Amino acid sequence: MIAFVPLLASMNVSATLALLAVGTLFYAFSEASRLRGVPVPVVGDLTLIASRAKDLNGFVLGPITLSIGAMLSLLLYPLPAASLAIYALAFGDGFASLVGTMMRGPRIPFTRGKTISGSIACFAAVFLVSLRVTNRLFESLIVAAVATILEAIPAGNFDNIIIPIGVGIIANVLPR
Repeated sequence: MIAFVPLLASMNVSATLALLAVGTLFYAFSEASRLRGVPVPVVGDLTLIASRAKDLNGFVLGPITLSIGAMLSLLLYPLPAASLAIYALAFGDGFASLVGTMMRGPRIPFTRGKTISGSIACFAAVFLVSLRVTNRLFESLIVAAVATILEAIPAGNFDNIIIPIGVGIIANVLPR
């Protein structure tokens, strides 16, 4: 769902920020209710399905940091850079997690279990989406490399903030 944010922002950044803020607050309410034993229908179920087993006994923070990462991208960077930052988060982090979990393989030292296959998936996903957005090979390679390095940092759910901030900085300073 976060991958739709750049499209919505291209129509109206303020409305997109408001939608993200309302969604974040609604999710926080839903999580608080779930922890009190009164799950909000659909949202509570989706949270349980999408969460890691270690997160289920506490507040599942991932969706909130995801939304914060997208909001910060929209607030800090002009749309082309903000879009790349959000796409890096949506596709790079998402595919790294999916492929890293499914394929396993060798782990990268000092990353708390991140895999080489996950990092390759992150790089490929960010490179392809960046190339599609910018149509610039060198810029896309740099953005993908930065996203891959940032995704490998063992920051837990806070990679949802680190990745878009870092990618946004790089995408914003690269020559167009």
